Amino acid sequence: MTKTIKIGGMSCSHCQAAVESALNAIDGVKAEVDLAAGTASVVLSRAVADETLRRAVEAEEFTVLGIA
Repeated sequence: MTKTIKIGGMSCSHCQAAVESALNAIDGVKAEVDLAAGTASVVLSRAVADETLRRAVEAEEFTVLGIA
């Protein structure tokens, strides 16, 4: 399953790396962050709740604008 997370507040490569690391730390998640688009593409190898993804991003002080 693939999901796209729209993220607000990222402005530099450090922001991108922080979000990518936080998401990839979740078991079953492979994430790539596109700084220019303000999104993270997430491939799930197992069921992961949207709330878990949201908490990981928000723990890094960014805003989740949507998960699709």
